[in-house]
Amino acid sequence: GNHVDDGFIGIIVPTTEENSGWIIVASYNNAGFVKDDDAKDWKADELLKSIRSGTEEQNKTRAERGVYELEILGWIEQPTYDPAVHRLVWSIASRDKGQTDDAKQSVNYNTLALGREGYISMNLVADRNQIETLKPIAQQTLAALESDQGKRYTDFNASTDKVAAYGLAAIIAGAAAKKLGFLAVIAAFVAKFAKVIWIAVAAGAGGLFSKFKRKKET
Repeated sequence: GNHVDDGFIGIIVPTTEENSGWIIVASYNNAGFVKDDDAKDWKADELLKSIRSGTEEQNKTRAERGVYELEILGWIEQPTYDPAVHRLVWSIASRDKGQTDDAKQSVNYNTLALGREGYISMNLVADRNQIETLKPIAQQTLAALESDQGKRYTDFNASTDKVAAYGLAAIIAGAAAKKLGFLAVIAAFVAKFAKVIWIAVAAGAGGLFSKFKRKKET
């Protein structure tokens, strides 16, 4: 029952067992030129509140589909935007709703690169205990992104180019996803310990989450 939308680019996975237990989902959103002027004014507490609100709304859909509801615990890394290279990073921790404090937590480490006509997002998903050692992988992947000549953020032409209907804060909070009617969710099997974990597409950061449904007994 899981699916992706037309913006799905692909996934990045580890190639060795010693380095397993994570996955990166890459996607492209052709929303247009995203203005970054709101980055200087956003407040992390307000963004987190919006993410939690969006997650609670999406939990209704999750309940209808028979999958676990989700609880947002807080920031692992507050949103940071680098205006020199037009790249955004933020990270949140979550767990199944109703679980105890010692329950396993998952982390979505989101990275995003702005371009002239939209943005590429890459969402690394892993166990919270792994995230500090995996951050360099996400950052290295983000640093490797480079737009073609003419497609860079700085190539924007105000007289001809489409401007996105939202800014960076809306992308983080998930309002952009709601505005576009976007519900693109992908589920992936991670080889480590042969367990199934949920992942979330970064463009739907405001609570667009899903999980593999357990197979019914034969």
